[in-house]
Amino acid sequence: MRRMGKPYTISPSMTIDAPAKAVRAHIRDFRRWVDWSPWEGLDPDLQRTYSGKSAGAGSKYAWEGNKKAGAGTMQILRDEPDRVEVALEFSRPFQAQNTVEFLLTPVDDSTRVDWVMHGELNAFMRLFSLVKSMDSLMGPDLERGLTQLKQLAEAPTAS
Repeated sequence: MRRMGKPYTISPSMTIDAPAKAVRAHIRDFRRWVDWSPWEGLDPDLQRTYSGKSAGAGSKYAWEGNKKAGAGTMQILRDEPDRVEVALEFSRPFQAQNTVEFLLTPVDDSTRVDWVMHGELNAFMRLFSLVKSMDSLMGPDLERGLTQLKQLAEAPTAS
């Protein structure tokens, strides 16, 4: 029987002054993540592979990089007007499987974006979390990504 890790959820949010459709366009296409992902720039020689559909459910992205960037895959599982769900799997520097959801809630002419990450802490990460919580470890990265997504989606040429 597989032993389950300790579950965790991180869910920073931000209001973006753009319609949900414009915000979602940046999320549902992995090729556009290079413009706003908080992890861009960790490895200038990062190898990216895109497969499946060009955007939306069924699109896939894999990366292989240096020690900081690590390696892993993402696949969009659901692509709806108010939600994009992504399966995220890390293979390096540690193995982990997570579910990521971008929840898009219209607020007048703006959109509240919740970037929700669910996962389980393996034995190593449970020990590490005694020193630093997943929220304090990952939260700042997700908030930086939301800030960059906001700047991109609010730009006059955004779509």
